[in-house]
Amino acid sequence: MRRRAGISGLQTAANTRDQFRLVGQNVAQIKADVMKEQLATFRTQLEEFARKYKNEIRKNPTFRSQFHEMCAQIGVDPLASNKGFWAELLGIGDFYYELGIQIVEICVATRSHNGGLIDLQELHRVLCQRRKAGREPVSEDDCIRAIKKLKVLGSGFEVISVGKKKLVRSVPTELNRDHNQILELAQAQGYVTVEEVQRSLSWSSRRAGDALETLLEEGLAMVDDGHRDGRRRYWFPCVAPISVVSSSG
Repeated sequence: MRRRAGISGLQTAANTRDQFRLVGQNVAQIKADVMKEQLATFRTQLEEFARKYKNEIRKNPTFRSQFHEMCAQIGVDPLASNKGFWAELLGIGDFYYELGIQIVEICVATRSHNGGLIDLQELHRVLCQRRKAGREPVSEDDCIRAIKKLKVLGSGFEVISVGKKKLVRSVPTELNRDHNQILELAQAQGYVTVEEVQRSLSWSSRRAGDALETLLEEGLAMVDDGHRDGRRRYWFPCVAPISVVSSSG
């Protein structure tokens, strides 16, 4: 017959567990302290790096993007505030604030044409044209960072992915999976027909028609009924190839 552990045995086991727990807590605390020291060292080195290359960070979009990546790896957000060390040293807080205002102006100005969805590449192109000569060059990465800051303010601005394209949304329209699939399909030639949507996505005529009409009502599509085949074409300026948009304009 198996003997049960006595009271002293249970106490010994409990004491052993407590000791292991204390050891584990001490090890965890030591690791945390070491990590804090390493992060502090990294931040100091990052500040020294920023001081040394501040002109390159401000003037070179590629270098600026790589700098942001280094900051993200140690939990530093140079765009967290327009005040403080990073803003005073680099001025990038004001840079992205100004960029955000310019992006809002472009999105509002083009909203009647694209329904509040604009291709990131097109936004970047227009932005570069509008900025005065001699100003800091701007990359698509800069645009995305500025838009993320706008989103934090609850402005409704957001960068979304549709197929291979990145679109900037400036209206609260929520696109479901059907809408995204249609937009992705339209990227090839700038438009789709109900028949093309049915054939390419294996949808019923009703499903294709309902999704397209919703996009039309939201202002994201325009219709063209002037073709001999009698098929209505739904044009999407937000995803149409730039060459198509230019020739049609």
